[in-house]
Amino acid sequence: MTNIQPYSILVVDDDKAMRQSLIELLNAAGWAAEAVPRAEAALDRLEAFGPDVILSDVRMPGMSGMDLLNHLRKRPHAPPLVLISAHGDIPMAVQAMQDGAYSFVEKPYEPRRLLTILTHAADQSRMRLSNERLKQRLFQLSGLDRVMLGETAVLVDLRHQILDLAAMDAAVLIEGETGTGKEVAARALHDLSPRADRPFLALNCAALSADSFEAEMFGVERQSEGRLLAASGGTLFLDEVGMCPLPVQAKLLRVIEDGQVLPVGASRPVSVDLRVVSATNVDVDAAVNDGGLRQDLLFRLNTFVLSLPPLRQRRDDLTLLASHFLADYARIHEGSVPEIDHDDLAALMAHDWPGNVRELRNACERRVLAARRSTGSMAEAIRADQKLDDVPDTLREAVASFEREVISKAIKAHEGRMDAAAKALGIGRRTLNEKIVKLGLDKDAIL
Repeated sequence: MTNIQPYSILVVDDDKAMRQSLIELLNAAGWAAEAVPRAEAALDRLEAFGPDVILSDVRMPGMSGMDLLNHLRKRPHAPPLVLISAHGDIPMAVQAMQDGAYSFVEKPYEPRRLLTILTHAADQSRMRLSNERLKQRLFQLSGLDRVMLGETAVLVDLRHQILDLAAMDAAVLIEGETGTGKEVAARALHDLSPRADRPFLALNCAALSADSFEAEMFGVERQSEGRLLAASGGTLFLDEVGMCPLPVQAKLLRVIEDGQVLPVGASRPVSVDLRVVSATNVDVDAAVNDGGLRQDLLFRLNTFVLSLPPLRQRRDDLTLLASHFLADYARIHEGSVPEIDHDDLAALMAHDWPGNVRELRNACERRVLAARRSTGSMAEAIRADQKLDDVPDTLREAVASFEREVISKAIKAHEGRMDAAAKALGIGRRTLNEKIVKLGLDKDAIL
């Protein structure tokens, strides 16, 4: 990865000739280098200079290199420390590494090896600080920023559009590929609107039946109120509107145009007040031309159109999104947050993300679950999704599918020894038994 700024280093050594030699080497390698003769001076210079790494002698008058290490350990976000000494021995090196030193180099040093160690230390330091900045940014986010997460220009513009449209009652059609967050955008339109304290009714249009639609949605006289009346005053979200059966489209159009429903068995219609937001992942114009979508219904739905970009068109948001999902699932599963290293970043950037944000979210959950067993990488989490024929429609299905695969492998690897399998998975035996029952796994079939 190419760095915009050259690496910076603070050299601490009481030997003037050694300081000059190290500075010449580092400057020739393109580093921004400063040197001080005492560890006390290094602590004073640390905040103003902000080096990526510190290279310090061990034995110096006053504060030693080991003392400097102890001081750095007490400072948040302190740079890594590489110790160098002509008097070093194996016990000292081991102790230094155990106390938190990045590495230990003996004098006389081999220039190429020293530069390699310092480069790796500086690189790791910058990655850690970048992750910390992302975490801080996520901590500060609130409201719409947290719901529609991203810093690319297209996401910033999308948030502005949602804020503008939320105050209106006009119909909004949300377009976007599967997994881009259409329902998230619809809920944001509702939550930021004057209707926020009223219901948000989401209907999967592909699953609506013309035979039961009126009874379920309009209600039955003296028996049931109907879902539309129950949601009156709120927002009606029509998901996958391009897949809505034509007979149902006619009934929806009548409700939208008249603002009334006629319960089954009733003689008089009842007024209903709903703001209509719809979503589609198909070309609505093509659907109209093919006869699958009524043009008059489309005209009622597309007063305003929101277009959600696919994830491949906002790659600059990948690290921010992944950091957010990893932190979120670590909290849910009560585990540690996996750090995003260079290999993880490369895997994130190389993947095309056909399942968009939903696919990324699922991959991050698999990464967190694997990290509980001290295994896995982001590349492996992404490949696990590619092995599936279909991306699961819900988070629950994604988790269940992943757990079935992982538990089955553990049982098979340990030849049916359940205590060993549970230990490998990082869960208790009782929890493993409960999951086997819940997921419908057959131990004999697995073996």
